[in-house]
Parts: sequence; C-alpha cells; structure tokens
Amino acid sequence: MAIFLLSLLFAGFGLLLGYSSRRITVEGDPLTEKIDALLPQTQCGQCGYPGCRPYAAAIARDAADINQCPPGGEACVIALAELLGREAKPLDPAFGNKPVPAVAYIHEPRCIGCALCLQVCPVDAILGAPKFMHTVIAAECTGCELCVPVCPVDCIEMLISSPPRLPGTGIPVVQGGGS
Repeated sequence: MAIFLLSLLFAGFGLLLGYSSRRITVEGDPLTEKIDALLPQTQCGQCGYPGCRPYAAAIARDAADINQCPPGGEACVIALAELLGREAKPLDPAFGNKPVPAVAYIHEPRCIGCALCLQVCPVDAILGAPKFMHTVIAAECTGCELCVPVCPVDCIEMLISSPPRLPGTGIPVVQGGGS
C-alpha cells in the first residue's frame, strides 16, 4: 500500500511539473543572445568572465564594456558597437592584445597522459585519456592557451596557424560568412 501511495504521489508531482513547464516558461534575453552570437566563442576568460555567454550577459546589463575581448579583436568591438548603438573604441589593453592566430600542438613523445590539459580546454579540442598520449584537433582549437601552463612536462606548444589556402593558388579560403 505504501509503494502505491508513493507512486501516486510521484505521478502527481510529475504531472504538476509537466504542466508547470508548459505554462511557466522563462525566455532568454534576446539581447544577450545577439551579443553572444558576435563573440568568438573561445571561452578563454581573458575578458574577466568565465566564458563568452557570461560576458555577453554582462554587456547586455551594462556591467562590462564592449572592448574586453582580445580574441574577437577590433572587428568584434565594431560589431558590438553597431548592435548596441554605441561608439566603437580600441581594445582595452588591460585584458590583453589581439593574439596571433595559434593552435596548440602536443609533442606526443613527451606527453605523459596526465590529462590536465583535457580538463582546462574550454572547447574539448584535446583528445586523450589518463595515462595515454594526447593530441589536439587543430580545427577545433581556439588558441586560448589555457592548456599550456597546466602541462607539467611542457609538451604543449602554440604554433602560428594560417588560414587554409586554395591548392596551388595561395588564396585564403573564406570559411563561414554568408551574404
């Protein structure tokens, strides 16, 4: 009898939660969504926030300035200024400078498989398992450099990356974008 009553009670709570989730919805802030879409999504924390989404929310509520994102550079500042109807300004040097595009490279013979780099990579660009060699998916790496200081054997190096080029032409391939 107790099991039946508990099952009935939980079914009632389930129905109540299901009804509530349909009738009481919390919409996200559309301005935060637009700002977040303009940020580079490196999740590096150089802006002083733990990722691009919290930084976007801070900009939306006027708690942060639009020039705190070194990975986004001047182009990001200009896009944010246009969206928000503000005046564009140079990057704030207190948060760093626009980095040279780089990709992490793991010298695999020196890797001891400590997995510390796996834990700090904000975009999961590093493959590996504890006590096994690790490697970086270069196409996914944002160049945030968060993996470099945690490596106890200094086997991670940042290599300058260049945009892919059309074979035999040297013309950069433009990725993404649109009209």
